[in-house]
Amino acid sequence: MAAQPPASPTAPVRTVNPNGRSPLVLVCEHASAHIPERFDHLGLPPEARETHIAWDPGALAVAERMSKKLDARLVAGTLSRLIYDCNRPPDAPDAMPDRSEAYDIPGNVDLSDAEKDARIKGIYEPFHAVVAQMLAKSPKAVCVTVHSFTPTYHGQPRSVEIGVLHDEDARLADAMLAIAAQHTLMRVERNAPYGPQDGVTHTLQRHALPAGHPNVMIEVRSDLIATSAEQQAMGTMLAHWISAACGDIDTIGVIKCTA
Repeated sequence: MAAQPPASPTAPVRTVNPNGRSPLVLVCEHASAHIPERFDHLGLPPEARETHIAWDPGALAVAERMSKKLDARLVAGTLSRLIYDCNRPPDAPDAMPDRSEAYDIPGNVDLSDAEKDARIKGIYEPFHAVVAQMLAKSPKAVCVTVHSFTPTYHGQPRSVEIGVLHDEDARLADAMLAIAAQHTLMRVERNAPYGPQDGVTHTLQRHALPAGHPNVMIEVRSDLIATSAEQQAMGTMLAHWISAACGDIDTIGVIKCTA
């Protein structure tokens, strides 16, 4: 699965369907494995730059399908999470990791404060400014982040197939889990394979919780979305789940999903 190229050589973020009429805003922080030439591949071999340590394989295609089905705005990162992980605050140790699972990241070792600050101001802040802008377009905004996870981590297989994650606000997650229980035999779990204790809900914490926006983070096991057909099918299924779940929450109302 090839890395998604950025919209331009320098832009850290792009939007899909920015004028979508739905109050739903989709966010895909780890949409791309692209590492600009100035970072010299962060010292990584080619095989490492295509693995899950660099991006969330399949997540962008799933999110784009959801955007189309729900007429939702989508905010997507255009750079590898290894340069800056936009789902982490600047003070997080893994915002610019010097090691990820089995790989050392030479280009992130001993970064100076100036180098870190340049990435924060050039990547993190512009990305989240666009997320805030998209959410501000609707007084009843709903925030959904879309990710994928590797089926094997540190040599341990993962049986969960779809994770429905939440922080303090579980309204949308509760409704989605109830819908999933009625409509699939897949293994769908709450706050798995990660949870807020792992620091993965930063985007929700920054944008959704303070404003009271209903929100959820979706994790899909990447081997289930390895092909275009699988990505389209997963995006369609998740779009229908979200539509139905939002209809069960009085403060949101109906978010239409095309057939």
